[in-house]
Amino acid sequence: MIRNSLTGKQKSFLRSLGMQLEPVIPVGKDGVTPTVVQAAQEVIKKRELIKVRVHQNCMMTPKEAIEMLAERADVNLVQIIGRNGLLFKRNFEKPKIELPG
Repeated sequence: MIRNSLTGKQKSFLRSLGMQLEPVIPVGKDGVTPTVVQAAQEVIKKRELIKVRVHQNCMMTPKEAIEMLAERADVNLVQIIGRNGLLFKRNFEKPKIELPG
């Protein structure tokens, strides 16, 4: 199950931050592999907010692939637009993003 512990205001704030980001995790023709999940977990631990891109040669739809990645990596799915998705997970040890209440 996809974690959805973000309020609408928080999602809106994260979407505005995500506009400036470049995709850092590509999902290719093999789909959401354990390697992709592990890479996403490592990057999101450092950055808290990442953008994911699903390539056209992926056998899954972008929505399916991004939702599966969010579920397997245990992160919050902020939004999906086209082939891009925005994922967030707060790092409680070293927080970088201060969410609005």
